[in-house]
Amino acid sequence: MEQIKRTIRSFVRREGRMTTSQKTALQDLWPRFGIDVTDAGMDFSLIFGRTAPCILEIGFGMGDSLAETASSHPENNYLGIEVHRPGVGNLLKRLNEQDLQNVRAICFDAVEVLKKNIPDESLDAVCLYFPDPWPKKKHHKRRIIQHDFVQLIRKKLKTGGEFHMATDWQNYAEHMAGVMLSAQGFENIGNEAGYIERPEQRPLTKFEKRGQRLGHEVFDLVFRKIN
Repeated sequence: MEQIKRTIRSFVRREGRMTTSQKTALQDLWPRFGIDVTDAGMDFSLIFGRTAPCILEIGFGMGDSLAETASSHPENNYLGIEVHRPGVGNLLKRLNEQDLQNVRAICFDAVEVLKKNIPDESLDAVCLYFPDPWPKKKHHKRRIIQHDFVQLIRKKLKTGGEFHMATDWQNYAEHMAGVMLSAQGFENIGNEAGYIERPEQRPLTKFEKRGQRLGHEVFDLVFRKIN
């Protein structure tokens, strides 16, 4: 019997307990802020009702930093992808409370969305903050930052668009830098090792502040698409 090849995913769904407010937000606010994934490509001008720079955040967690960034930069459109429903519900709740009109959420596998739905050369920036580090060596193949994924990001970025990553795992930061410094079509914005001081547009998260108190160093990497 022919065996079906399974795609290695960079995430495991850990739903956790959803609060009543998160459930209510998913039910009531999804039609306003959510995007249902189909096989069709996305038209950002129709989705947001305007033409503006579009920034994609992959894995926005509970959505606090995404909402804060969108509030500080109303001139941009923000598209957030997250597979964990409690986080999506929390983001929708915040968007409604702050009356933010420049954010839309997707609850689906980011790789599939990038392949099937995001138009080529349509994104001004892609952000990937604190992805699952998969610290065990046998799980490194699950890390989302791999050569094929980086070239997929490159395909979706406009020329001059930036790919911004952050992690508090040094080993993963070194992995990210190694992949990106050898990636075709990108230039390094950071130092020789690939790192940069935290850009102003990336707000500090509760997770990051807790890590700093524990002495965890945070590594930011920014690479720009040059062709």
